[in-house]
This record gives sequence, C-alpha cells and structure tokens, in this order.
Amino acid sequence: MGRIFVAALNLLVILQVLQPPIAFAATAGKVVTILSIDGGGIRGIIPATLLAFLESKLQELDGPNVRIADYFDVVAGTSTGGLMATMLTAPDKDNRPLYAAKNITNFYMDHGPKIFPESSRSSFLKRLTNIFGGPKYDGKYLKTLVKSILGNHTVKQTLTQIVIPSFDIKRLQPIVFTTTDAKAHVSKDALLSDICLSTSAAPTYFPVHYFETKDAQGKTRSFDLIDGGVAANNPTLMAITHISKAIMLGKLQYDGVRPMDCEKMLVLSLGTGIPKDEKKYSAAAASTWGVLGWLYNNGASPLLDVYSDASSDIVDVNLSTMFQSLQNEKNYLRIQDDSLTGEAASMDVATTKNMEKLVQIGNDRLKKPVSRVNLDTGRYEEVSGEGTNEEALIRFAKLLSEERKLRETAEEFSSTRKIL
Repeated sequence: MGRIFVAALNLLVILQVLQPPIAFAATAGKVVTILSIDGGGIRGIIPATLLAFLESKLQELDGPNVRIADYFDVVAGTSTGGLMATMLTAPDKDNRPLYAAKNITNFYMDHGPKIFPESSRSSFLKRLTNIFGGPKYDGKYLKTLVKSILGNHTVKQTLTQIVIPSFDIKRLQPIVFTTTDAKAHVSKDALLSDICLSTSAAPTYFPVHYFETKDAQGKTRSFDLIDGGVAANNPTLMAITHISKAIMLGKLQYDGVRPMDCEKMLVLSLGTGIPKDEKKYSAAAASTWGVLGWLYNNGASPLLDVYSDASSDIVDVNLSTMFQSLQNEKNYLRIQDDSLTGEAASMDVATTKNMEKLVQIGNDRLKKPVSRVNLDTGRYEEVSGEGTNEEALIRFAKLLSEERKLRETAEEFSSTRKIL
C-alpha cells in the first residue's frame, strides 16, 4: 500500500516538472482549497469539533449564513469522514448544505448509540457471533438514517466537489466516488446514501453494502463495497490527485496552477485520532496469531488497526515530505491526536461518557501547538513558532475568506464584462 502511494506521488511530481504551464481562461483566485477527513467511526466527533470551530470563524468574517462547502473546492472523506463530507455538501431544499458544521457533533451524540448499540458489544452471544460469523452491528439503523436524511440526492448534486473512497471486494479494487465522475458517467452517479453506507462498511463492524446503478445505455452496474479505509483511511492524497488530474486535463480552471503545485494549494487534513504510542501489539504475541487472532484481539481488530493507521500515516508522511521540501509546509495543516487511550481510542464505543470525552479531546486539540510528523520517526512533534491549532485554523479561515472574496470579485467582473 505504501509503495503504491509513493509511486503515485512521485509520478505526479514528475508530471508537474515536465508539463508546461497551462493557460486558463479565467482567474479563480490564488489557491485551490481542499478539506479531507479521515475515517474512524465514533471518533469522527473529534474532527467535527474542529470543523465547528473553523466554520464559526468563517462566519465571524463573512456572516452567519456561510458554510464549510462555500470555501472548499474539494471535500474528501473516508468512512465516518465520508458521512461528514456528504452532510457538509449535500443540498437542502434551498440548495444550501444540509448540515452546518456545528450540528454534526449533535448528530453523533443523538445517533451514535443507535448506530453502535452497546448491547452488541456487551452481549457474550453477540461477541461470539462476531468472532465466528456476522458483523458486530447489523447496520439497519444507519441504513434507515442516511436514507431518510439524504433521500434521492446523488453524487453529482453536491454543492462542491466530493471525493469518497470505498473498496469493491468483488473486483478487488478501490472505487472512488467523485462529483466529477458522477457528472461524466451515469453509472458513478450513485445515491449519496449508498456512498455513505459503502465507505463506512468496515469489515467485522458492518455488513458489506451492495447496490446497483445503470449506465447511459441502461446496462446495470453492480457494486459490492466495504469501508474506504482499507484503501485510503486518510483521503488527502486522493483529493489532491483528483484536483491535479482535473487541472492537468483542463477540466478545472485555476489561473497558473499546475498539478501538485504546493504553493497554490491550501490543504486542511483532519484526523480522527490514533492510540497513544503504547505498543499495543508485539511481535511475540502476533507470532502466535492465526486468522482469528488478526481479526479479533481483546475486543479490537489488529488487522483493521494496522491497515487504517498505515494508510493514514503513509499519506501524511508523503504529503509532509512534499510540502516541506518545497517550503510550503504552512499550506498543509494536518491536525491529528496521537495520544488516545482506553475507550476514546475505539471506533464504536458510543456511550454518552465517551462521546463527551471525544468532544473534549477535540476542544483540547485546538489549544495544543501545531504538530507536524517527524519524517524520520513518523510521530507527531510540536512545531516551534507556529502557535496553536486554534490559531492555525483562524489563519486558515482568513485565507479561505480572502480566496472566496477574490473569486466573487472575479465573477462580478466577468458578469459586468458580459453585460458591456
């Protein structure tokens, strides 16, 4: 998995160097803006708290009616992050986002206990069933919930570009749903509810999600999808690649911006937290595991932990390397908590006590200094001289607001010119 990401990154960097500048017809502003949200189950409360803070700062600058979707060219999300990305970008009856960022935490608080019912974790019979056959949760409540919220909305209707990965176990390949693809290919314009159920179908936790679409000729296309986290738990690189490809093909107009142009990309990547470096597993113990041991160990799934953490970390290391080497590290803000312990580190403990703790962890993370991954150790280290995450998000809010105003001015100028 790591080699694939590195190869993709290297290829795009080479393309940037070799490709001549692309002249676009219109000036959109200064930068391309990208928001990415990791997978992590109920730990989605942590980035939800950060997004609520960011949106509040944007509202202080531009008025109470602005929303996250008004500022980002791409919103990417995996699993719980995919659900969040959809909630932030799907339109309501007035063609505005269904959810304000401040309401997403309440969504988790209200529905989390029913999505992850405690009885499925505490019942001995249920745990036994989960080990030998069947997912921990039947997913029925989640399915009813997202279908009632999203209705018949499809991918092409999102208010800004989305990038949501999943994995097809029949084809054994990642399936990435994007607004661009949905507009170009009818078979990729799936219901947003199906996308959410697919990207969050974590193996051993929820059932595989199956659905069908039809192409332009009426031919049926089937999908057998599981959690996007097995392909890209941190979808930031996927979002950047999506934008870079669109720019390279001339499908998006950004004046003077080339693929993987760090100087002209403003990237906010939000993690859902990872366990503290407490050496959770060891070679001595894992050497005795068979299939069952890798799938289930003291209530956790080592295989899923390894896949999700490795996927998230390799993306962050690659992007940190790229932005730091080109001296644009401030254009890439990754906020991640790597000190979770106990129930807070789990994906599915949705008790009121734990969810309130996750809210507090998110608020505490705002007060912590900006951290950046150490390219040698892979661990997060505080960065001297860059202030707190709260201050960094306030700076991001100002940059996003300035970019939006530049675009509005360019649109007004273009409209005036057409009238004249």
